[in-house]
Amino acid sequence: MGGCVRRTGREARTGGTGGGRALALLAALAVLTGCTAGCTVQPAGPDGGGGPPVRVELPGGTPSASRAPDGGGRSPSGTGDGRPGTAPERRPPRVLWSPGDSGRDVRELQARLRQVAWLFHGPTGTYDGPTEEAVRGFQGKRGLPRTGRTDSVTWQRLLGMTHEPGKWELYLMGGQPADAPDARCGTGRALCISKSSRTLRWMVDGRTVSTMPVRFGSEYTPTREGVFRVYWKSRHHVSTLYDSPMPYAMFFSGGQAVHFSADFAVRGYAGSSHGCVNVRDEAAIARLYAQVRTGDRVVVHR
Repeated sequence: MGGCVRRTGREARTGGTGGGRALALLAALAVLTGCTAGCTVQPAGPDGGGGPPVRVELPGGTPSASRAPDGGGRSPSGTGDGRPGTAPERRPPRVLWSPGDSGRDVRELQARLRQVAWLFHGPTGTYDGPTEEAVRGFQGKRGLPRTGRTDSVTWQRLLGMTHEPGKWELYLMGGQPADAPDARCGTGRALCISKSSRTLRWMVDGRTVSTMPVRFGSEYTPTREGVFRVYWKSRHHVSTLYDSPMPYAMFFSGGQAVHFSADFAVRGYAGSSHGCVNVRDEAAIARLYAQVRTGDRVVVHR
């Protein structure tokens, strides 16, 4: 019968007081033996031998801690060995890019930061100081840790606010890969200029000596296509038609020339020329100007 002790023998004859003391002793014995609920103990008999076993129900008893309520034998922590569990450690988000990194992914990061007006230069493809500051500002605005490093959480937040950048968003300031050279550039000395990739290859006997990004004329003043020759070089040239500087000018068709453009250096592909082939890297075109000779071939192609 649950919740009670049936008194027999001497305990029944001694009445309630003796029975209460016996029950207390049995309960103490149950605790000492590790029983917490529904245990059977064997008290000593009157002659010192073992008495009949008695089942003890302790009030407020709970299941043993070594056995889960579902009977699976697992501790509450889920370790399965009865040891106290610990909360799972929260790891910081994985860092994807940080200062000093470079490549196409960094270029995309910069293009997306430009879309949300946190970066105003580039993309350059190099995780530089302005990029770090832009990331830090973006993180702080959205309650993220201001580390300046692009982790997975920061990147996912930026992805949700921007669109996939197009080719010329990625290469707004140049650095795009060049197309394969035109077959007409395969021999001799040639400036091989691709409108598709917006690049200029300086080639000698089929070998690419240098490559640089270039900009062309607008739809109203297009750069002519075809095969030409450098007919005049002018180191400090100034356009008489537009009254604008054209340093390191190498003329190949009428008034069209390959030359350095300060506007291209600042604005990138946001602008255009009046038909010339603009170069934004002054050091690169200075080297090119020193190597190109009058009479060298110029090939402008799609």
